[in-house]
Amino acid sequence: MKRGFGSDNHSGISPEVLTAIAEANVGHALAYGDDEYCEKAEAMFREQFGNQAVVSFVFNGTGANTIAIDAMVRSHEAVVCAETAHVNVDECGAPQRIVGCRLLTIDTPDGKLTPELVKTRLHGFGFEHHSQPKAITITNPTELGTLYTIEEICALADLAHSNNMYLHIDGARLANAAVALNCSFKEMTTDANVDIVSFGGTKNGLMLGESVVFLNPELAKDYKYRRKQGLQLCSKMRFIAAQFDAYLKDELWRRNASHSNAMAKILYDKVKDIDGVTVMYPVQVNSVFVKLPRHIWTELQKEYFFYDWDYDNDVVRWVCSFDTTEEDIDDFVKVLRRLMEK
Repeated sequence: MKRGFGSDNHSGISPEVLTAIAEANVGHALAYGDDEYCEKAEAMFREQFGNQAVVSFVFNGTGANTIAIDAMVRSHEAVVCAETAHVNVDECGAPQRIVGCRLLTIDTPDGKLTPELVKTRLHGFGFEHHSQPKAITITNPTELGTLYTIEEICALADLAHSNNMYLHIDGARLANAAVALNCSFKEMTTDANVDIVSFGGTKNGLMLGESVVFLNPELAKDYKYRRKQGLQLCSKMRFIAAQFDAYLKDELWRRNASHSNAMAKILYDKVKDIDGVTVMYPVQVNSVFVKLPRHIWTELQKEYFFYDWDYDNDVVRWVCSFDTTEEDIDDFVKVLRRLMEK
């Protein structure tokens, strides 16, 4: 399969990460996280997020989000999220099944929640016939490639805490957000009073594995048991931890995310003025959402795999990865122009 623009999940593994896996594949190590590789990676996370951070390594993003939600809410409680949130659209109801909670969704123009929008779901407190709002979850960057600023995150955290709720960030692409905002992970999360983060790496050069970063120590008290019940406890956990050590060390995360963000800007610049192409959202990270005539994008899909994002409105998504090249973009745009000129 040639390099394309379907998803950053389609890309391979950073060489530095492969090297780290190989180096961890020597001799024996204790299982279930009681090894030197996990200890080292956990120390790296504390450097990035603060000394209070507790990290839990898991297999995948849905697992990370579900474990995070399970730490925040009980079955009679609810999580407020955008209608487009991954937890609502692309997790097959995992939080609802595993946690038993309700998702209170909100339609947004750009994938972003605001305090004003969230307040429309904050009612029924203490009323036993209603699910009790207990957490807000946001994705940064959002599923539409838009960004929350640090100030916007702080405002949502303040709203959550003033209502005895928690704030969670789905950070599957948190590195791309940090690069775009020119900030550290700590500034975007810990310093913004976020309670818990699903921290991703698979979309940015890791082979597999994500993590849950508990910034509110109260939420971390029994995470080991919830992780086990949630089928997310990896026996040979050193092979996840070693990847994150390589990812965080020497800012591999920043180099990879900077590259994929930059490639998306180049792709945007090359398509934005093509007649018949409408860019739907600001290009702030590594994705470009465009509206195209249906006969064009369906033909383009015969040569390049990518997802239709909103089929009824002919909106498709193109995603750049850490290994995307300008030549990849030029070849792609050449095919697009040829189809548009027919």
